Amino acid sequence: MKELKRRILEWFDHRTGMETAIRDFLYEDIPASSGWHQVFGSVAVFLFLVQAFTGILLAFNYAPTPGDAYNSLKYIITEVAGGSLIHGLHHWGASMMIVVVVLHMTQVFLFGAYKKPREATWMVGVLLLLLTLAFGLTGYLLPWDNRAYWGTVVTTQIGSNVPVVGSYLARFLGTSGSVGVVTFARFYGLHVLILPPLISLLIVFHIYLVRKHGVAPTPGDAGPAKKFFPEQMLKDAVAMFAAFVVLYLMSIFVEVPLGRLADPTDLSFIPRPDWYFLFLFQTLKFFKGSLEPIGTVLLPTIAVLALFMTPFFDRVKVARLTQRTTALAVVVLAGAGWGALTFAALRSTPPEQEQATETAPSPSEEWSHFSPQELAGLGYFRQEKCLACHNLLSGPAKVGPNLATAHIHKDAGWMIKHFKNPNQMVPGSNMPPILLSDAKLNALAAFLLKLTAENADTISSVPEDIPRGAQIYLEQSCGECHTVNGVGAKLGPPLNGVGMRRSQDWIAKHFANPAAMSPGSIMPSANFSRAEMQAIISYLESLPAS
Repeated sequence: MKELKRRILEWFDHRTGMETAIRDFLYEDIPASSGWHQVFGSVAVFLFLVQAFTGILLAFNYAPTPGDAYNSLKYIITEVAGGSLIHGLHHWGASMMIVVVVLHMTQVFLFGAYKKPREATWMVGVLLLLLTLAFGLTGYLLPWDNRAYWGTVVTTQIGSNVPVVGSYLARFLGTSGSVGVVTFARFYGLHVLILPPLISLLIVFHIYLVRKHGVAPTPGDAGPAKKFFPEQMLKDAVAMFAAFVVLYLMSIFVEVPLGRLADPTDLSFIPRPDWYFLFLFQTLKFFKGSLEPIGTVLLPTIAVLALFMTPFFDRVKVARLTQRTTALAVVVLAGAGWGALTFAALRSTPPEQEQATETAPSPSEEWSHFSPQELAGLGYFRQEKCLACHNLLSGPAKVGPNLATAHIHKDAGWMIKHFKNPNQMVPGSNMPPILLSDAKLNALAAFLLKLTAENADTISSVPEDIPRGAQIYLEQSCGECHTVNGVGAKLGPPLNGVGMRRSQDWIAKHFANPAAMSPGSIMPSANFSRAEMQAIISYLESLPAS
């Protein structure tokens, strides 16, 4: 049996080289000074694998289009088994990965492990840091909530103002006009198609360089070399387990922020980037007007170049950590500066209004969830004085049947034919033909199909302005760009809950001059009479938040 096993392993190793590669990897010599301070690289790779795995699981239920992305994410969090946990692992894992990568680079910097012959290893590490931040930047938009939308608006506007290449960058990211469907597609493509294979290749190359040149020993390390397995591998495994425990607990007990659906009309929302970009956001406050490129381009570029070229600036002999006073001073000053700027940005952030808006009370009546066509049909029902011959539910007996129950055996096609020629569909009927367009007759039929014994009484109390506003909404073809109660297109922002976010005055001004209230808007202005304006505003204010 042992001989058979040996022959199988020899055959497998001869064909693939896997056994030899694994043996060489596990039993590589490392300095005697290696220890806990060198676990950050392994933890960073582990966290990347967690991000890749949870990202794949999220993709099974995620809809990569604006609007649908938000709803699919809510579905993942509330309906999919384990969805909230997977979402939490992915969200908090992104932040933890950035923290660990920064700690890893700090450790390498403090110990001078970037010196000859490890310059390329350090430079690849800088590229990996930038790609990790790019993951955070592109992933920030994907929930498509208000925080993500407006944070991306600010970020892309900064990028578009970069001298020379700003306009090309805006075109590449699809933000030449505004943040919309094209922007979302570009960010999603970068996040799931371009960055993962790119960072994977760099991680493999980085590990290859580490193995090629070996782990940097501590100066004065005269002890005998030891094997990577089992001692250092055990330390790495313990560190990875500890990182996962922290990540798991955060995913369970710390709620992932998800605001309301992105609203490009919500100019009152004060955008903020994610925490790891807050220092840069705060730095921009010192450079305004013509000086803005200094904060947006010059300083970040200098910082990245300084990191990248560190091995060539610091060419003195490697010294013990206690003797690297300049390196220690740089780390302390950089940490203090980052902390101060981040703290200042947090202090200047106004109280979060997102949750209060999301949970604000909304109309509870069933009719508030009707589609625009169904609610417009109520207006035509009243306009044609159908109540003269029919009851909605209760009341003195009338010539026609009770409509809350009579329609259940008839479909929309039958109803429309009946509206046009009642006597043909119901011989002996004395009901006059309804002289409305087909679109209005469709709306009337849609309303009657929505009518039930349970909602008939509340429908009777709907204010006159609201069905009239729904009619104006349809007449203006608003549904070609907006959704209401899930019905309509998604070129513009959904209108549910707009009355809770906007005043009547703001809505009226927006109808009169959309571009003035929402820069970049392609919505045409509307010349409403005073009564029409009041009606459509009343209708919009009646829409529930979701």
